Amino acid sequence: MRIGITCYPTYGGSGIVATELGLELAARGYDVHFITYANPIRLDTGAENIHYHEVEVSSYPLFQYPPYCLALASRMAEVADAYELDLLHVHYAIPHSISALLAQQMLAPRRRLPFITTLHGTDITLVGVDPSYFPITKFSMERSDGITTISDYMRGRTREVFGISNPIRVIRNFVNCRLYKPPAAPCTGEPKLLHVSNFRPVKRVLDCVRILARVRRDIPVHLLMAGDGPERVPAERLARELGMSSHVTFLGKQDHVERLFPQARILLMPSELEAFGLAALEAMACGVIPVATNCGGVPELIHPGVDGFLEPVGDVESHSARILEVLRDEEKYSAMSQAARRKAETRFDTTKVIPEYEAYYEEILRG
Repeated sequence: MRIGITCYPTYGGSGIVATELGLELAARGYDVHFITYANPIRLDTGAENIHYHEVEVSSYPLFQYPPYCLALASRMAEVADAYELDLLHVHYAIPHSISALLAQQMLAPRRRLPFITTLHGTDITLVGVDPSYFPITKFSMERSDGITTISDYMRGRTREVFGISNPIRVIRNFVNCRLYKPPAAPCTGEPKLLHVSNFRPVKRVLDCVRILARVRRDIPVHLLMAGDGPERVPAERLARELGMSSHVTFLGKQDHVERLFPQARILLMPSELEAFGLAALEAMACGVIPVATNCGGVPELIHPGVDGFLEPVGDVESHSARILEVLRDEEKYSAMSQAARRKAETRFDTTKVIPEYEAYYEEILRG
């Protein structure tokens, strides 16, 4: 099967999942073609059956904004025709599904090119509900040959907001448990807390600093902050104000987080909303206990008190209490850590989830 994949090549979850999916499909012998404006951040391989096709957008004085959607559609059609792609799989509805629809119509006189749209979160909960984008987001989903999303929460939210009747297949996020695994030896020194995100306001990055300050009243811990974005400077400022600057390390964007997770004991995910919580799953695969918020699709991943914790959004005290609870009780920490790893292996490993995508591709190709 020859598959075209389009995503945002950034540090957000949708781009990461799309890239990891392409890598896994290529490892299974599929011919995978990434079509986007930049090389995806985790696309680090020399495999012969992985290809990258850059979308170039020309700037003319007539255009106030470069028409990326049109350039992407042209490139999709060009690559699909030249390499005889069987289908397109686009991640994040806007504008990728519209570009795929245009590419499909461009090739329609000669051949069929089905496309699948995967909804990841803010394309529905934030961008899609904007009055400027709502009609075209709804239209693009209704015209997709197949729709998948990453959680039951997202499927319900999509139907509630957009009222579409198209079937939506839930295929949850996945993790490669051979790559993401616990450390060979126990971590030494001050226990490390970890936060990984794109530092957007919805991630509530400042709460991580507040949690650090609260936990340090009782236990010496260090916080690692991986990622970058609009909330980084405010978080650095808050760390200085709370006297935490020497106890937090801002690492910036990290390409190999699988090397970072095993250094930590606890993952902080105090987000206002998560469609699934990919960082929590990657942490669990490494035996790191996630302390997250009870929102969105996260309850579909974490069993509170067994393999992680779910606390109210913005409740710094309850998040801190859960951290102190497990760091003070090594036996409980070990049991929860092992349960987290076990869930990642048995329910969310690539060997469990990728076959779901393969079966769905075949279903769509059969028409």
